[in-house]
Amino acid sequence: MKKLLLVVLVILIAGMALAVEEITFWHSYSTNSGEYNLLTEKIIPEFEKSFPEIKVKETQVNYDDMRQRLIVGTAAGALGDVIRMDIIWVPQFADIEMLVPVDVVFAEEFAEIEDSFLPGPLSTCEWNGHYYGLPLDTNTQVLLWNKKLFEEVGLSEGPKTMEEFVEFAKLLTKDKDGDGQIDQWGYADSGLGPWNSIPWIYSFGGYILDQTNQKAEGFVNSEGSIQALQTFKDLRDAGCIADTIVGGGGIGTFEGYAEDIYAMILAGPWAWPIIKGQYPDAEINAVIFPAGAGGSRSVVGGENIVITETSEHKEASWEFVKYMTSYEVQKAFVEVSQMPVLNSLVEDKAIIEHPYFQVFMQQLKTAVARSPHPGWNQINDIMDQAWQDVIVADYDVKESLDYAAEQIEEVIAEYE
Repeated sequence: MKKLLLVVLVILIAGMALAVEEITFWHSYSTNSGEYNLLTEKIIPEFEKSFPEIKVKETQVNYDDMRQRLIVGTAAGALGDVIRMDIIWVPQFADIEMLVPVDVVFAEEFAEIEDSFLPGPLSTCEWNGHYYGLPLDTNTQVLLWNKKLFEEVGLSEGPKTMEEFVEFAKLLTKDKDGDGQIDQWGYADSGLGPWNSIPWIYSFGGYILDQTNQKAEGFVNSEGSIQALQTFKDLRDAGCIADTIVGGGGIGTFEGYAEDIYAMILAGPWAWPIIKGQYPDAEINAVIFPAGAGGSRSVVGGENIVITETSEHKEASWEFVKYMTSYEVQKAFVEVSQMPVLNSLVEDKAIIEHPYFQVFMQQLKTAVARSPHPGWNQINDIMDQAWQDVIVADYDVKESLDYAAEQIEEVIAEYE
């Protein structure tokens, strides 16, 4: 009798084990920060408690290695079930049909939650009319302004409009020691690529691609795009923008801001820990990017969470994806400095009382994604070169952007 009971018990346990689905989750949460501990010690265990039939096997991959691992895994047909993926990679892998279109496979549930996400982050999941995942975490850039330097010229707050920005940048550019050389600049940034230039382009009412991400002509060289680059060039020619934009010598943007050399800089939320780590007494003040004809626009960064077509556990993976984008999980990650993607958290106490997230969440309401297109890396390089040609080599603004439009149209044609 005892043997029979033991056999039955073994069969029951084996049956339960077989009933449990294991999904693999590839991610790049840093093991040097609280985000990895939160994921492994709280988030995943609580999911498995709520869904005892699903087990999550997490695999940490360094960000710098992730894209190569995805390429190799795609070629071998061996990918994780769920992947935390940089937003600029989603259209590349969606285009080769490696990601599940969640608005199709899980249409009813997707429709129910679609409007809960901030528009900018959600747009990074879209390619060719479908959504290939959900936004997971996000970031953007805002304008930091140096209160001490502003007060020295009689200004008490950061610029709200592009007209004010131009005026302030000129006032704040100085030759402080009288040697004939500028040693205080109104504005500094670290480059000219779209990550840096999108706030300018879209705030002036310009574009890179149209809303379908299938056309550049008339958009990258639109009147707003031209005016953005022309204004930037004029400020640069007037000496108001530091050499940091072209990799010139001198102090970095964060250091120069803290040391009262750069009056305004563009920066993401990582600026706070970096600046405070080097300059504990530095005062940091921020405003959303100055509004032009297109309003106040900035650039969207972050990661999305996707399900791979090779997954044999798509339903279980979808449960995990929904869980990772739920209010409770998103709010938990705020505590380890991950910016949430939900509209419901914009005015949440966790954001309002956070030392600096509030201004970024405000900016995210109107932030613009780097065009979700599988050829984005090429488009990025074309845009970077167009701006460099104007700023460094003094090319004509319209001619440079017209040429960029031609080149980008060729890239788009490769994917038709």
